[in-house]
Amino acid sequence: MAVPVALLAAAALVSACGSSVTNKNRPLYDGVPFKAKAKPVDKKTDRAVFQVEIKGADRSAKGAREAAAHAGTTYCVVNYGSSKIDWVNDPADTEVQLTLTDGRAVFQGTCTP
Repeated sequence: MAVPVALLAAAALVSACGSSVTNKNRPLYDGVPFKAKAKPVDKKTDRAVFQVEIKGADRSAKGAREAAAHAGTTYCVVNYGSSKIDWVNDPADTEVQLTLTDGRAVFQGTCTP
């Protein structure tokens, strides 16, 4: 009887951890959920060169940068097993102005082993 109770308690604790996640399971960056999409620039030649598109980036520049960094890191870890990225326009570099087109920001980088 103790095992089912422990499993139920663990499930309750894990479900409480989602307080910073929206109902669409998108993490919040600077308090805002962003739709981030990372994909190769040209998957036929080199999948290591990728771009990240952040929709709704005009809602929070800081959050959009955080979402881009997270999406890029995830892309490289999943595809190359490394979180090292050589960014063309580094989302962590706040000195570089965020360029928006129709509320979207695009970041580009290359996964490096």
